Amino acid sequence: MARQDNYLTIERDDPTYRPVESRIKDFDPVKGMLSPSDIARQALRCMDCGVPFCHMYGCPLGNRVPDYTEAVAQGQWKEALDILHSTNNFPEITGRICPALCEASCTLAVNFEASSCQHIELQIAEMGWEKGWIVPEPAPVKSGKRVAVIGSGPTGLAAAQQLARKGHDVVVFEKSDRIGGMLMYGIPNFKLEKEILARRIDQMQQEGVFFETQVEIGTDLSARYILSKFDAVVIASGTPLARDLDIPGRDLEGIHFAMEYLQQQTRLVLGDNISPDQLIEPKGKHVVVIGGGDTGADCVGSVIRRGCASVTQIELLPKPPEERTEQNPWPQWPLILRTSSSHMEGVGRLWSLLSKRFEGTDGKVSRLHCVELAWEGRKFTEKDGSEVVFDADLVLLSMGFVPYRESPLATDFSLELDRLGNIVVDPTYRTSVEKIFAAGDAVTGASLVVRAINHGRECARSVDAFLSESQATGRHD
Repeated sequence: MARQDNYLTIERDDPTYRPVESRIKDFDPVKGMLSPSDIARQALRCMDCGVPFCHMYGCPLGNRVPDYTEAVAQGQWKEALDILHSTNNFPEITGRICPALCEASCTLAVNFEASSCQHIELQIAEMGWEKGWIVPEPAPVKSGKRVAVIGSGPTGLAAAQQLARKGHDVVVFEKSDRIGGMLMYGIPNFKLEKEILARRIDQMQQEGVFFETQVEIGTDLSARYILSKFDAVVIASGTPLARDLDIPGRDLEGIHFAMEYLQQQTRLVLGDNISPDQLIEPKGKHVVVIGGGDTGADCVGSVIRRGCASVTQIELLPKPPEERTEQNPWPQWPLILRTSSSHMEGVGRLWSLLSKRFEGTDGKVSRLHCVELAWEGRKFTEKDGSEVVFDADLVLLSMGFVPYRESPLATDFSLELDRLGNIVVDPTYRTSVEKIFAAGDAVTGASLVVRAINHGRECARSVDAFLSESQATGRHD
């Protein structure tokens, strides 16, 4: 173990962003990476705190941050990769897009800058690919059991890979035309290059995972068919339904859901042709993004790259504080103001605004009328005489996601849902229907990629136990 007080002499060093004026001209990654030697030096800052909140409290995957950090500090990169892969199927993805819950709960973060857990994770993964250490790991023995995984987002992919490596024959069904779910179409290329996803999918195919695209279970294939062909089913369908805004003028042309826009942008980056009548074109327009979260920020960066005249992002909630409050102590996730790379590129950000109505000209949206809010705790009141009007040729709704109240999938499988529309499961991810399991956002509601991967891994563990038990007892449900 390196000196435990290195953090006193070694300052945190973060990768640099590309200059704004150049990066807004393309959809390439906005941020570089530190060199392996710089990362190894950063690894020396880990203080060996004894009670590592980073993986015990912060990381949903339980990534063994102190262990892989020490391995990197000692130059044992292959060992670090093995440690990382023991808990995380896709570290090159979480190393890019996770909000770094581990760093927020790092003991160093109490009085110093946190250890560079995420940057170290990413460098380990990328070195693994560069050195050829990441290779397909097909199961040496096949079980003879077949598993259907419905949905190819992070939950479905993690579950599929874990189950394939246990020797089961896995088929992943995806209703879209490409594999990846939100990783493919919900996150812009400047944050997650699709080549990063493609190489993992290729690895999984070589491990025996079979992918079926443009197949919607409950519509194209029935639940009865799936249950007759597979020994177990994992539902990892996510929460694809966007929250809508029911105010006057909502039916005007030029108002779109954020995911509709982001999906189209990814298609354009990948070379797909979009018909002119379907194209959502921000060039030269005044864009308003309603919703202050990460998806909204992704929309901001995307419309800037497409040449919008201006972009404004508005949020219903009050502006977060710059620093933690006494009610939000370490190691809790800090509820503070965050500025993404997209925000740095030129956007007006406003808080405590309630959208009241859209105004249009010739059937097309032209303005958004809002009022300012006064917040007291969790309640708000509208301020008298506080109307704010925005020019808005294009409006993107980014207000989160809601479960399907009645989806073809849940209906066809006769699944029990909770009052919010999420699939009900027991602690082992079993649903109300025999041999059907569910995990990820379909169970919890919209959450983080890192939690989705954890759900997929844990669900796969339960499915494998179920299949092993049924094989041992000779059950054929």
